[in-house]
Amino acid sequence: MLKLNINYLKGSLTEDEIAYKKAAAMTAEQLLTSKTGPGNDFLGWVDLPVNYDEAEFDRIKKAAAKISSHSEVLIVVGIGGSYLGARAVIELLKSPLYNNLPKKTPEIYYLGNGLNPTALNEVLQILGDRDFSVNIISKSGTTTEPALAFRILREKLEQKYGTDGMKDRIFATTDAKKGTLKELSDAEGYETFVVPDDIGGRYSVLTAVGLLPIACAGCDIDKLMAGAKAAMEDTSKPYEQNDCYKYAALRNIFYSKGKSVELMVSYDPAYAMMSEWFKQLYGESEGKDSKGLFPASVTFSTDLHSLGQFVQDGSKIIFETVIDIKKPKSDCFLKDDPKNLDGLNFLTGQNMSDVNRKAFLGTILAHTEGGVPNIVLEMDTVDEENVGYLIYFFEKACAISGYMLGVNPFDQPGVESYKKNMFALLGKPGYENLKKELETKIS
Repeated sequence: MLKLNINYLKGSLTEDEIAYKKAAAMTAEQLLTSKTGPGNDFLGWVDLPVNYDEAEFDRIKKAAAKISSHSEVLIVVGIGGSYLGARAVIELLKSPLYNNLPKKTPEIYYLGNGLNPTALNEVLQILGDRDFSVNIISKSGTTTEPALAFRILREKLEQKYGTDGMKDRIFATTDAKKGTLKELSDAEGYETFVVPDDIGGRYSVLTAVGLLPIACAGCDIDKLMAGAKAAMEDTSKPYEQNDCYKYAALRNIFYSKGKSVELMVSYDPAYAMMSEWFKQLYGESEGKDSKGLFPASVTFSTDLHSLGQFVQDGSKIIFETVIDIKKPKSDCFLKDDPKNLDGLNFLTGQNMSDVNRKAFLGTILAHTEGGVPNIVLEMDTVDEENVGYLIYFFEKACAISGYMLGVNPFDQPGVESYKKNMFALLGKPGYENLKKELETKIS
């Protein structure tokens, strides 16, 4: 369902170099499968496709049906891995214009992923007086961004539906046993789903964290998990037949050759949010101990008219990982124009996907000839099974790659630094000394 194509790497490295990385990849694999590596208490995602809670899975589908039956809008409240994966899957499977297209499922908007008041107010304005539900996703319930948004939405729900009515419209995905959100949900009677203790946020898209919003969008989550199961099986094969391990090895090779940026490339705007999910997965997993590739992304051919010059002729710090979707979800046939004012009649009789394909081929040849290595990952088409496969493939490759790099792929110590400073500057109790120190620095 996802095939590694290294045909465009000739001149950048040899197949022998890939073979030489087998030992390092297998050492990383052993740390992962034996659960003896750093962060081994966050490996619940590894066998999730065959070891998920089937009863909760069924409740997710029932909750999605309930939301669709009584809500015109679903607001997903969460930040980072608590919303990125779901949004990525929905936009890839449905459309970035999902909310504007005719459908039988509710519109879906995302709040709690930032602190900008204008963005919040605009979603509330779009919501208006329509019927809506809220899926609040937070393990603790106290993360600033989602907690603030949820406070405002709870007030709006109570005003519209009353204390009793709002209970049927709040769905909390949180810790199984503890935390502010869990306590509130139990006290108020909200339906709850579990953020597993052994799965970190950026690996959580195939848990209730991602599955409830995805199901609300009308996506088939059974097929999504089936695709992930197929990837689990394929990525357990020996190194020589394992594209996942080879992809991790290639990233490691280019890093050792001085590349500092991995540029995720797609030729479908619907993939843009999947690139955002990829950037969090790899950036948060590998960017530590002064190590790691910087994950960036572009959508071609659009960004060829902005960043194409840099990629082609700029600093040779980049290698590209290109997602090659063979068959688009829809196509457009190009007809003849008798006047031919635009000079494009040479395209008559072709599908637009053929033009996009030639843009892909022309670009990849130009970039590789310009000294920019291109890894290609081929996907047959965009459907639930292929997307589930893609998710698991990237998750496992990330874990292997992180261990090969010599870091813990499952923690994120650097994320806490900005939070401490923000809390101090806002005057949160307990941060008084730090507040004084910081105010001296910014005065």
